Amino acid sequence: MWLQIQNFQEYLDDVQQSRADVLKFWEHEAGTYYWRKPWDKVHSGGFEKGDVTWFEGGKLNITENALDRHLNSIGNKTAFIFEPNHPDSFRRTITYRQLHEDVCRFANVLQDKGIEKGDRVCIYMAMTPELMIAALACARVGAVHSIVFAGFSAQSLAERIQDCDAKMLITNDGLRRGDKHVPLKDISDEALENCPSVHSVIVCQRTNREISWVEGRDEWWHMLIRNASKEHKAVEMDAEDPLFILYTSGSTGKPKGVLHTCGGYMVYTSYTFRNVFQVREDDVYWCTADAGWITGHSYILYAPLVNGATGIIFEGTPTYPDAGRFWEVVEKYRVTHFYTAPTAIRALMTFDLDFVKKYDLSSLKVLGSVGEPINEEAWNWYNTHIGGGRCPIVDTWWQTETGGIMISPLAGVTPTKPGFATLPLPGIFPVLMDENGDEIQGNGVSGNLCISHPWPGMARTVWGDHERYLQTYMSAYKGYYFTGDGCRRDQDGYYRITGRVDDVLNVSGHRLGTAEIENAINEHPNIVESAVVGYPHDIKGQGIYAYLICEHAPADLKAFKAEVHQVVNKMIGPIAKPDLIQVVPGLPKTRSGKIMRRILRKVAAKEHDQLGDVSTLLDPSIVPVIVEGEAC
Repeated sequence: MWLQIQNFQEYLDDVQQSRADVLKFWEHEAGTYYWRKPWDKVHSGGFEKGDVTWFEGGKLNITENALDRHLNSIGNKTAFIFEPNHPDSFRRTITYRQLHEDVCRFANVLQDKGIEKGDRVCIYMAMTPELMIAALACARVGAVHSIVFAGFSAQSLAERIQDCDAKMLITNDGLRRGDKHVPLKDISDEALENCPSVHSVIVCQRTNREISWVEGRDEWWHMLIRNASKEHKAVEMDAEDPLFILYTSGSTGKPKGVLHTCGGYMVYTSYTFRNVFQVREDDVYWCTADAGWITGHSYILYAPLVNGATGIIFEGTPTYPDAGRFWEVVEKYRVTHFYTAPTAIRALMTFDLDFVKKYDLSSLKVLGSVGEPINEEAWNWYNTHIGGGRCPIVDTWWQTETGGIMISPLAGVTPTKPGFATLPLPGIFPVLMDENGDEIQGNGVSGNLCISHPWPGMARTVWGDHERYLQTYMSAYKGYYFTGDGCRRDQDGYYRITGRVDDVLNVSGHRLGTAEIENAINEHPNIVESAVVGYPHDIKGQGIYAYLICEHAPADLKAFKAEVHQVVNKMIGPIAKPDLIQVVPGLPKTRSGKIMRRILRKVAAKEHDQLGDVSTLLDPSIVPVIVEGEAC
């Protein structure tokens, strides 16, 4: 392990050094990695033209930093522990040396199939070691990988393949998620009917079910690697060469192919992993994310391997075969660092505490939260029942586009506050902006969260549409990166994310963040989760509409609404009281757990004919139930 920030004074010193000379700061960090050739220039470009570069002219291959350089020192150390969907299924451990050999074998397979530097390869697989091997092999030969979450529909898969013009698809025969079977090969076949760019499909066995086969296009993974050499010389890449494309939702409804490059992404994600989580040599780190999302890319795959950590790859779900699965895994492998989403925490909070108490969680040292602001009730439950009040919680704020964590406590270093992402990492300079485009100075203020200086891990463009990149991130505030999030900076200078700016309500001239209202509503003992949106209001301009998931159905809805008002009054004030509430059995969520507020806004406005495509939701059937429900 490399040097980590040890205490809060060291953190403050690093912040000061990065402010004094940010290029020197990042150049020093980059110098701790293996480069075939040093860079010609540390940094160039800016937000005005979206032409940012870092370490340009530097030559490297990220897999040499993630694998090769570890072989002599920790070659026999476990890189990955694979925990399958069912706890009784076969689990695997893979050392750094074994992972290196497997990646080299598959890199040779890719090259034998005609995959060259710059080609795009789409990966649509179960959460298994083979997914990681496929991505790393792409990086080793210089191909650009695009991992698509193995829960998206054939249409969604096809759109992503078409957008990046992929030459190859790597998939499984199928997968099991909980007690459900997902026929990945059948979905892939349907998608490929409209994807003429794909000439080769490699299929990895997972379920051994009967599948269709296209001769001359489809080949088995195990047959291809059987005779492949375990030696492969990594292709030399420039720091600014593309590493991967990851598709994320956009306001237009068309996914954006966010592009990350090799050098800056490696330097930034590795630095943030090391300092935020404070992982030590013998620790066992578990991020529960799927590799189809940026968290899986940065904090399961690349950064932990570059830092020589031992990580867990988890194929299952939090509640299969029961709600104790997470905690059973923690006990089984003596997990020290646990990184998950508030959505999962809130879901597990609804179950009996016996599912937690039956397992020994004493190995845990650090807890993490990712994906959305964590409400105080969930933070406190996590802290008390999972961490035993002794584990620092790193509430991390970052985005697909940022590549890595931007604002977060450093475990055991930064004093924490429930619901606050706390302070920016050294080298990151957040600012709050008002509606006139001016910086809001001082503490105890709120505004739109922007970043004032480029950082190495930031996305470089939207694949094939640089103008969309500029319009989405660089146009709202000239000379700044606009995160799209609202934020409060408290009297201590701590940052609290209040939700997407398009989720900010303007009620009688008052700006209210939906996350803040939801945080208050969720304090009601009968409310499991809430989602707040604005709707047209004759007097206020916007009214507040709250969708509520309850532990028990309220006997008297009007009395229940009065109780909700009382809680909100206490937490925020009368201005934030919901005008309408609707009790619902569930919320429309993406497969990454984010609430599709666009749909909820349309329902609240009674624009039921404008709901758009709901097929990619985790549970599309919840939408008509919400439409047919009644508000009070």
